[in-house]
Amino acid sequence: MTTTQSNTPVTRTANPVLRVPPAAPAAAAAYFGASLAFHADVSDVAAALAAGGDPGFVVLDSRSTESWDQGHVPGAVHLPTALVPEQAGQLLDRSVPVVTYCWGPGCNGATRAAFALARLGFQVKEMLGGFEYWVREGFEYETWEGRAVRDADPLTAPVEAADCGC
Repeated sequence: MTTTQSNTPVTRTANPVLRVPPAAPAAAAAYFGASLAFHADVSDVAAALAAGGDPGFVVLDSRSTESWDQGHVPGAVHLPTALVPEQAGQLLDRSVPVVTYCWGPGCNGATRAAFALARLGFQVKEMLGGFEYWVREGFEYETWEGRAVRDADPLTAPVEAADCGC
C-alpha cells in the first residue's frame, strides 16, 4: 500500500473491490443510517401493513393510471409523480409519513415523487424495489379486475421461510 500526498491510502491491487478502501466505520455508520432514513424495503412495508391497525404511514403509487390499473399495493394512494405538486396537499396529511413506489429498481419515478413531496414539507421514504419486487416477493396486489397474488420468485424471497432473515 502506498500513500498519496493527501495521506489517503491507495491500494495497488488488481482487486476492484478494495482498490478504493472501505470507509471508516463512523463514516459508514452515518451513510447507512442515512440510507435507512430515506428507504424502506418491500418486505418491511408488507409486514407493517399486514400487522393490522394503523401502520403510521401511507403508501403512495406514483405511476400512471394505466400502471395503477395493471396492479398496485392494496390500500395505496394513487398520485402520479407529475401531479404531486398540485394534488398532494389535498390527498395526504403532512403529519403522516409517506412511502413512495413506482415500477421497480429501473425507474426513478418514486424518487422524483419523494423529492417533490419533501419539497412540499412531507416526511417521505422510498420503497426499494417498487411494485416489481412487491409482486416478485409474493405479496397480494390489486388490479382493475380485483386482487391477485403470484408465487414468490425464489431469487427475491425464500421458498421455505416466512422472511429472508435480514
